[in-house]
Amino acid sequence: MISASRPFAGSVVLALGCGWMLLGGCAAPEERADRIASAFGYQKETIAGAPFHHVIYRNSAHTPADVLHVYIEGDGSPFKHRTRVSADPTSRDPLMLRLMSEDAAPSMYLGRPCYLGLSAERGCNPDEWTSRRFAPEVLDSMESVLRAQIARYGASHVELYGHSGGGTLAVLLAQRVDEVTRVVTIGPTLDIAAWCELHRYSPLLGSVNPIDAGPTRVGLQVLHLVGERDTNTPPALVQAAARARGGETVRVTAGSDHNCCWGGVWHDILDKAGAPHAPPIG
Repeated sequence: MISASRPFAGSVVLALGCGWMLLGGCAAPEERADRIASAFGYQKETIAGAPFHHVIYRNSAHTPADVLHVYIEGDGSPFKHRTRVSADPTSRDPLMLRLMSEDAAPSMYLGRPCYLGLSAERGCNPDEWTSRRFAPEVLDSMESVLRAQIARYGASHVELYGHSGGGTLAVLLAQRVDEVTRVVTIGPTLDIAAWCELHRYSPLLGSVNPIDAGPTRVGLQVLHLVGERDTNTPPALVQAAARARGGETVRVTAGSDHNCCWGGVWHDILDKAGAPHAPPIG
């Protein structure tokens, strides 16, 4: 279990930018994530879903609560090169793990199947982080863990926050779990077919495409953030898919791209959620 007496304030740590790469050095991606989590005072657990296991990190506010914030990371590094699959897809620079440090509300980081050192587990194969990264079995397993954690916290209002492919998963999971009242994504892939066509990628065969998953559940608030400089999920791509999904709200953020400069924006997101910010250092 990872623990520390007090998490760093996110606004200070996010300002370090590339300094997090130095924190991990040449460590494996899951070791780097553990070191970042330790610096923030998160607690780590590995939990059985169905059929996969998942790593989760909790912030210090992990007592029973009516509200729970859940953070889901992007696709990480599914490929070493365009045609060479990675042995471990874990993100080298976990944006959502860092953004959670801004959040003093009860929050947890929900690891994706086969990520964070679990790629060699039974049932894991490269399809689960490449073509089937949004497949029914991935959603089933994440849903089982999410429901168990909602029950553990006693939460009736859950907010899902996701980056890139993590935003895709957040949108799909929100359709399944009625306790989810709000979804906020950063650079989400809302139309995976159009995204693959844009980048000339092979189709994600076996994955669920959010644009085909039906309109937003009644009562669910959805906000998609996209950087004006985002070339991975460009604003026009996100806006077109959001319209097709029933007119979900899209906010284009000046000065941001797919990965950079979301720390200041996150304060506003937490303010809208009525969530307290993490305390400053000292």
